[in-house]
Amino acid sequence: MKRILAPIFDRRSRQGLGYLLLVAPIDLISGILLLLGGVLGAVLLLTPLGAWLLAAVLRGAAGLGARRRELAARLLGDRVPAPARLPVTGKGFFGWRRAVLSDPVGWRVLAYALIKPPLAVVSLALAGGFYLYGLISLIYLPFYEGEFGAEAVAIMVTSVILLLLGPWMVRSVLGVERLLIRGLLGPSRASQRISDLQDFRDRAVNDADITLRRLERDLHDGTQARLIGVGMHLAMVRELVTAQASPDRVVAAVDTAQATLATAVAELRDLVRGVHPPVLDSGLDAALATVAAGSAVPVTVETDLPGRPPPALESIAYFTVCELLTNAGRHSGARNASVRVDLRDDVLHLRVHDDGQGGAHPRAGGGLAGLTERVRVVDGGLSIDSPPGGPTTVTVEIPCPAPMERR
Repeated sequence: MKRILAPIFDRRSRQGLGYLLLVAPIDLISGILLLLGGVLGAVLLLTPLGAWLLAAVLRGAAGLGARRRELAARLLGDRVPAPARLPVTGKGFFGWRRAVLSDPVGWRVLAYALIKPPLAVVSLALAGGFYLYGLISLIYLPFYEGEFGAEAVAIMVTSVILLLLGPWMVRSVLGVERLLIRGLLGPSRASQRISDLQDFRDRAVNDADITLRRLERDLHDGTQARLIGVGMHLAMVRELVTAQASPDRVVAAVDTAQATLATAVAELRDLVRGVHPPVLDSGLDAALATVAAGSAVPVTVETDLPGRPPPALESIAYFTVCELLTNAGRHSGARNASVRVDLRDDVLHLRVHDDGQGGAHPRAGGGLAGLTERVRVVDGGLSIDSPPGGPTTVTVEIPCPAPMERR
């Protein structure tokens, strides 16, 4: 019985019900106040006071949207970024009023506040009704008058079914709530795309600067020193030949110069590999087969690529698989992993699965967060399914409108 009731009253369900109970009165009160203010402002538009009242209503709605995003992040774990607001272009109070009235953020939050009151009541009635009716029926059952016959059994079965369906109903109504919050309280798709491009530009500039500094340092401290050493050994060879030294000393100096030159060439190859993996010259399928062969975890690779993706997308897919297989080998304790890549309907699909201990999630500054940002820059998406205990499945989808012909 304890195992049956555990998922009914788990932490997520309790938090969801608590959220619905908390926001219902807030939505009712704020919706009524904003509706009255908006109607009064619209009526008074014939006077100078109407525009100021509407601006105040929209400004209050924007503040309400910020509090609702914070509440959703705290109770639902759904962190929605704040939308970008229009800057104030004019001076003084009139410039502020013009900016508030022309900003679509305030109007979208106002629409959310007006939609939510009836929706909050319906959501609470649906989610709470399953729990309430199921519990009341079970409590009533011991006091049922009459024989414990078919009617009592039907009540008990119905109550248990309603309680078992309670968490599903809570997640369903909260799913609608999340969609509304993201659509009306979060940034629009266009503004989010602009923000992503700005972030990508900043990261690209920083990454390019870091890469150039690393290359300069590695070339100066490593390869340059090796090449200077080769020159010194060649000068020594010249002196030995001029002095008619023994052949053994000349051969030893030449061997040292060759070994130093080979080390310098290897270092140059390592530097170039960090910029563009040479293995991708043979195609993504061959590159992934090479990665799987060198993985610490046994990996099976399946590819279905009728054409070659653009080089930039091949590079993203390659480094994504490398990072995920590295994580599987270092952190998950996986014994087996699989990689599936296919290109269909102008979308590059990438799936990496391992049988490790699970619990993987993106955290600030971590590898998964970096992969998510890299994929998002090309309008792609990355999803992680990694429950505690495993397994872990990471799915990546990247638009690929023009695959190249295979060479």
